[in-house]
Amino acid sequence: MSSIYPMTRTEILVFDGVDELDAVAPFEILVAVGYQVALVTVEPCSAVTGAHGMTLTPHGVLGLPDLLIVTGGGWSTKAPESAWGELQRGVIPSAIADLHASGTRVAGVCTGAMLIAASGILKGRPAVTHRSALEDLRGFGVDVHQEARVVDDGDVLTSGGVTSGIDLALHLIEIDRGRDAALQEAARIEYDFGGLVLRTRATG
Repeated sequence: MSSIYPMTRTEILVFDGVDELDAVAPFEILVAVGYQVALVTVEPCSAVTGAHGMTLTPHGVLGLPDLLIVTGGGWSTKAPESAWGELQRGVIPSAIADLHASGTRVAGVCTGAMLIAASGILKGRPAVTHRSALEDLRGFGVDVHQEARVVDDGDVLTSGGVTSGIDLALHLIEIDRGRDAALQEAARIEYDFGGLVLRTRATG
């Protein structure tokens, strides 16, 4: 399917321990409607091993995309190869802060919201993450909305547990290309696009 709309340069940030669905679901959905999407790592890396053993081959390193999707994974394990481990390392949160300051729209899937929170850009703002990390998210001074599948706060969006990455991708399509485009893609993947979206700022 080719899009009549301008393509949006999108990068999906992955790391060892990423939850595979956090990356794969938005990738498929956004590519299908014409977004330019790349899987990237924050530092050069030939392969990433997901939380469930899938090997992902990044297209390159983090650049300056229009849209950055930050994945999560393994938060509750507190393993070095997880979103928790990446938060401790600090490289990804720092990169997120720099990109956001440069005008990149940032979106988080699942505990990717924790990496966004660690960047400082969610303080005092509404957001959601996987239920296992809601209290940790509050610890960063975030206004947590656990009732929402997706929280749209304009230049920063977050989504809840793993499958809400589907809702996030469809919501991004709706913002950028209209409701009909989002519903068409939802029909293609046979998904009931009815998840609760909390919009706090006017978009589109």
